[in-house]
Amino acid sequence: MIQIRRVFTHVEEIRHEFGPETGAPLLRGAIGAVLTNPYAGRYEADILPMMDALQDVGLDMAQRLLAAMAVPAERIATYGKGAIVGAAGELEHGALWHVPGGYAMRELLGWKGDRNAYAKGQAEEKTGQPGNALSIVPSTKKVGGPGAALDVPLTHINASYVRSHFDAIEVRVPGAPRADEIVFILAMTTGARIHARVGGLKAEDIRQWNGLR
Repeated sequence: MIQIRRVFTHVEEIRHEFGPETGAPLLRGAIGAVLTNPYAGRYEADILPMMDALQDVGLDMAQRLLAAMAVPAERIATYGKGAIVGAAGELEHGALWHVPGGYAMRELLGWKGDRNAYAKGQAEEKTGQPGNALSIVPSTKKVGGPGAALDVPLTHINASYVRSHFDAIEVRVPGAPRADEIVFILAMTTGARIHARVGGLKAEDIRQWNGLR
């Protein structure tokens, strides 16, 4: 069921946005895997087998992206995910990435919850557990042709309300997806927007805000 044609990795370094240069550049990375869509060209009622089959793909992509960014997991501050479905598929096929893509990054970054419970449609318990990657991974998806771009949303890994870390990264894989393919995408960064200054909850206040010690 899983047939990968291409894997595309993008890493960028941002030093300033017309303001003073920062001490440490912001790193932003994204990875896209181009897969054959087994449901292309037809309606299939039960598409959940594909979600299960994507679990290892998500883990591999998350590890590859972190390695490409060449920073320790502790440096990752935001994440996001997305999918571009080829024209012979349907938008719902992109939604198969929610569990395998999101939880791959969360587990890599220290989350201690149960992804299987979420996959079965059970609510995620708010236990105040110690760990990391407490926030749900933001997501977007679209149907598009070869070279289509997707703005993948990014939020803070531990509190989605951290305003300084609201961001997005544009991702496209040249020549993909073909009509019978899907591009599954993961994205991560090492910090807030360069020169963020619009107030709100601060990253350094997250643990107190979450009730964690």
